[in-house]
Amino acid sequence: MTSRRRRTRTSLTSVLVVLGLAVGAYALHTTGFLAPDAEAAPAVTSAPAGSDAPVITTEPAAPETTRASRPGSEPTTSVTGTATDQQDAQTARAQLADLPVKGKAPATGYDRVGDFGTAWLDVDRNGCDTRNDVLARDLTEITRQGPCKVVTGTLVSPYTGATIDFVRGNTTSTLVQIDHVVALENAWRTGAQQLPQAQREALANDPDNLFAVDGHSNAQKRSGDAATWLPADKSFRCTYIEHQVAVKTKYRLWVAPAEHDAMARILQSC
Repeated sequence: MTSRRRRTRTSLTSVLVVLGLAVGAYALHTTGFLAPDAEAAPAVTSAPAGSDAPVITTEPAAPETTRASRPGSEPTTSVTGTATDQQDAQTARAQLADLPVKGKAPATGYDRVGDFGTAWLDVDRNGCDTRNDVLARDLTEITRQGPCKVVTGTLVSPYTGATIDFVRGNTTSTLVQIDHVVALENAWRTGAQQLPQAQREALANDPDNLFAVDGHSNAQKRSGDAATWLPADKSFRCTYIEHQVAVKTKYRLWVAPAEHDAMARILQSC
């Protein structure tokens, strides 16, 4: 065999060996036995600083619902005998002790519309008048005409405990009325004469001074104070007097002697 033929055969053998190694490497790669670092490394959520390993992020799990975020976790309305009721009564007793006690001023010149504004205004500027705001707050299962007008609903009157089906209409709307807890004439005679017009209008439309009630109770009460009228439902009297005291405190009104004594008597039992 000549040297030229030997060199040719050796070169062919080398080519075949290289080709065989390349085919073998490719087979190992496709079966997963040989892979670049990025594919062979296990998935991680973080990597040491300065490393070449990739950071793989995932969507965060939904936060666990807590008592603070769970719907319906707001404080419930206080019930007679609870610590909240006792605290409310204590606050009312302290406020009552600070209210001036003196006789009522004459009602001479009292004018509901002129002194307290037209019934009902939209003092909170939410687009709805106060009457519809209170109906929407105090009635259940309400239906509306448009965004504001309450046309039907169910009221449990806080003054009697009676259930009333409210239907707006010329002969039915009066079954449910909005009562001023501190009657406006009473307010006028115990200091409201000295308030600016804007504050008197605020008092007449203040949600803390308003309850949706049965029309019969509202007609009975008229402009009475605690000495002359109290809700028939005795379980509501503490709340009723607490609201009266809070409103008189807020608007810097005073109480008549008999009114003060009636308030103190009710609050003492709360």
